[in-house]
Amino acid sequence: MTPAAWKFAGIGLALALLLGLGASGGALLAANHYRPLLDTANEDLAKAKIARDNLEVLAGEQGRKLGELVSAGELRERNAAQAIARAKGEAVSDYAAANRLIQERTGGDPVEAAVSLIDQELGL
Repeated sequence: MTPAAWKFAGIGLALALLLGLGASGGALLAANHYRPLLDTANEDLAKAKIARDNLEVLAGEQGRKLGELVSAGELRERNAAQAIARAKGEAVSDYAAANRLIQERTGGDPVEAAVSLIDQELGL
């Protein structure tokens, strides 16, 4: 090899060494700059995941409780409907007796009976 070739190879090798050192120095500087930011972001991510998991648990529990409330409401509604039907059935004979008494007192005319009862309520 000629001395010019050795010189060219030496310069190329020096440039490669300088580029390698510059790249590794740049990577070190970037790592030192961005590592705290990445650590903070990872901590925030972990906190967000924990909060999300807690919210999922709470939402599931709330859904179950809401289902229980709906079921309890439907049960109360059925019980109330049965109580109303039972009360109506028991009141039929009482209504009939009351209407019979009113008609007997006023001579059988329902309009006169209603007017008489309203007047009594109003104190006229």
